[in-house]
Amino acid sequence: MADFLYKASLTIVPRLYVCLTALLFGSCCLQIRGRENLEKALAGGGAVVPFWHYSVFYMLYHLRRYPGVAMVSASKDGEYIARVAELLGFETVRGSANRFGVRALKGLLDHVKQGKNAGIVADGSQGPALKVQPGAILLAAQSGSPIMPIVWVVKRYKAFNSWDHTVLPMPFSPMILQYGDLIYVEPKLSSALVEEYRQQLETEMNLMYRQLWQEYGKDSHV
Repeated sequence: MADFLYKASLTIVPRLYVCLTALLFGSCCLQIRGRENLEKALAGGGAVVPFWHYSVFYMLYHLRRYPGVAMVSASKDGEYIARVAELLGFETVRGSANRFGVRALKGLLDHVKQGKNAGIVADGSQGPALKVQPGAILLAAQSGSPIMPIVWVVKRYKAFNSWDHTVLPMPFSPMILQYGDLIYVEPKLSSALVEEYRQQLETEMNLMYRQLWQEYGKDSHV
């Protein structure tokens, strides 16, 4: 019975979620920063696009307009996110730092080499929150695509009691989304260079994060 209910929920819940969140997100007023970085990335054939896990609900919705692939956790809960991503038009590969990570990165690499954008959760499926994992660096190095970080903030929201305090905006709330400067990664990296690029990306994403949240009178979303 439990297996039947799980399979039934996989059919119903993602479709219901997509419909309801389209209404919710569509009601919010979005201000976009750094459009020139997006245009540059698209003109060059796509990018590796890392974003913080707390923003995953909105980011899947926002990025649906661009042809791309998303890496989604291989867990049972991740199956819901994978179904949502596919309904929004993404191709998906399954994996995380702790499970099928190498296989997932190879799958992403195949898609990126075809000119698609790759959405990747910068801090992984299990955190720590706001700490960049090396996946985006390795993917950019092997594909030749630049990294374009994205940070999103919202004025009124519900933060869930999860490891990353995932955020869901309240209806009609103002939001800001910033496309960060492109980061070009060398094709052949030593462990030391991977860490150097990882720290650079983490610093830039957290700088955008703090600056944008401060516009709404907060130091963070927590």
